[in-house]
Amino acid sequence: MSSTRPTKVGAVAVRGRRRLRARRWAGWLFALPALAFYGVFNFYPVLLSIQYSFYDWDGVGASTWVGLENYTAVFTDSEQFTTLLHAFYLILFFTVLPVTIALITASVLRQLEGRFTGALARTLLFLPQIIPGAAAGVAWTWMYSDNGVINQLLRAVGLDDVARPWLADFTWALTAVGFIGTWLSTGLCTMLLLSGIGKIDGSLYEAARIDGAGPIRQFRAVTLPGLRNEIGVCVTITIIAALASFDVVYLSTQGGPGTQTMVPGVAVYNLAFNDARLGAASALAVVLALVVIAVVVPLQRLFREK
Repeated sequence: MSSTRPTKVGAVAVRGRRRLRARRWAGWLFALPALAFYGVFNFYPVLLSIQYSFYDWDGVGASTWVGLENYTAVFTDSEQFTTLLHAFYLILFFTVLPVTIALITASVLRQLEGRFTGALARTLLFLPQIIPGAAAGVAWTWMYSDNGVINQLLRAVGLDDVARPWLADFTWALTAVGFIGTWLSTGLCTMLLLSGIGKIDGSLYEAARIDGAGPIRQFRAVTLPGLRNEIGVCVTITIIAALASFDVVYLSTQGGPGTQTMVPGVAVYNLAFNDARLGAASALAVVLALVVIAVVVPLQRLFREK
């Protein structure tokens, strides 16, 4: 009896390990179609782009090895480098303004919890998020036109000198495009921050009120620390949207007037399909991806909850 029991226990343990190993392989088998799809349509094109970035190639004829020349051009060619500066400028409108407005709006809507006005406000704020960026670009192009809604409102209040075709103005075109990004991003940020506020213990606000803290002090001492993770998500998503913006800019200005609203996404498209410079387009795309990673990774560490 004593000799057979350890043998049975060992056999059961072996069978248990085999079942566990089989389950792990089964999980990988279920994930394999998705991984294959991602590899073919995402990872493989990235590798090809990196390869193309070292060549001078028009996409049809023979390619010529140029080494790092395309990457050097990104930082020495004023037009290409300016596109990166424009992308960073758009962070102000895609990230800073939406997150700030969303923080204030979410704090106000917290006071309207359970009321019809609160639900209505949430619906109206989130509506821009379900509109495609291309459609938003077209709609705002009409609104920004010389006879558009914005200029009509300005003229109605006596600001005729301020009215102008905003997207055709060399000074204000990029800022006008930026406000489209603000309109698109604010609703999503507000919803994310509202969900985060809902997870904050209400007793913390009650304790702050008992201690004599007003709304501003409650916001600084309770709301902001409690929304650390949600703010990190909002900042990450909107910064990526700003740096990789394409549809809004392309449909509203196509990078014009001149190159005043040219951003890396539109520049990559123009280099590849209009100028037939696939190597230069690939190099700019790779640099843009590295810039996004360089910006997002430190932010993730900054907002990581301690």
